[in-house]
Amino acid sequence: MQSKPTYGQKILDFARKDFTSLNKNLTVHEALNKIRNEGVGERIVYFYVVDDENKLVGVLPTRRILIAQENQKIEEIMVKRVAALPYEATVYDALEFFATYKFLAFPVVDSERRILGIVDVNLFTDELLEEKDEGDEDLEKYNYDTIFETIGFRINEIRNASPLKAWRLRIPWLFATVSSGIVCALLTGVFQTTLTESIILVFFFTLVLGLGESISIQSMTVAIQTLRTTKPTLKWFTKNFIKEIKTASLLGLTCSIVVFTVAIIWKKDFYSSLTIGLSIVFIQIIASLLGLIIPTILHKTKLDPKIAAGPITLALADISTIITYFGLASFIL
Repeated sequence: MQSKPTYGQKILDFARKDFTSLNKNLTVHEALNKIRNEGVGERIVYFYVVDDENKLVGVLPTRRILIAQENQKIEEIMVKRVAALPYEATVYDALEFFATYKFLAFPVVDSERRILGIVDVNLFTDELLEEKDEGDEDLEKYNYDTIFETIGFRINEIRNASPLKAWRLRIPWLFATVSSGIVCALLTGVFQTTLTESIILVFFFTLVLGLGESISIQSMTVAIQTLRTTKPTLKWFTKNFIKEIKTASLLGLTCSIVVFTVAIIWKKDFYSSLTIGLSIVFIQIIASLLGLIIPTILHKTKLDPKIAAGPITLALADISTIITYFGLASFIL
């Protein structure tokens, strides 16, 4: 019996190695023969499906293989979308996975999606998942519900910290907001002459600032959700970096055309309106990339992106917005 895991330990230390993987090209008949000949682990929850390179490509609930036709291929009956824990995940990360997805087990995979082990839900709830009659669905459903309620309480025990502890954890990141506010005030003072020459820039400053913050938060939220189940690699980062540039460019152009049209109709100042429109495009791209880069760096350095990413991303987005907005205005005007 393993010792009780602590929240900061690597979940891989508690993963079972007696799992059964099936090649996606096997037929149901061949897969069942493989299972009979090689045996299974201590407890069957799911069979995991791999390709010819032993990379995880699907999951096969026991019921599916039992009711499938013998000549069907495993690839045809497997579930292709698999939630897997990265090998660097902690026990706390695993708890969140169980509470969120409500599966009874998760594979732990390396950076190439090769299975390193399996984590069962009863790692956290020793008194549950007892042997029971398979036909008793009501009892089974009751026990499953109890499992995930128990896990939810375990997570809440961590989250419901005392006010003093919560203050200690959160105040450093709020200083990022305070610092950025001071920097933004100083930068605005540097561009005081530009503001006096084109008062229309002041009218649209709040709008431009809000657009930068909004898109940075959108990108940051997507990045944090993705990083919960994905190990960031250079290939992953490059792919998402290019995707963010394309998406932000389209969003920036759309907002830019609308604001440019309103500004030129309202004030009939072409160059000031052009400055506002162009700055929106550049700011949207920069802020969107910050929303991707900051959570990735925090995740890589083992800091909590859910707490730290917001203040840091917004702070940098505000600073870059002011520099881009007024810098472009000084160049054009």
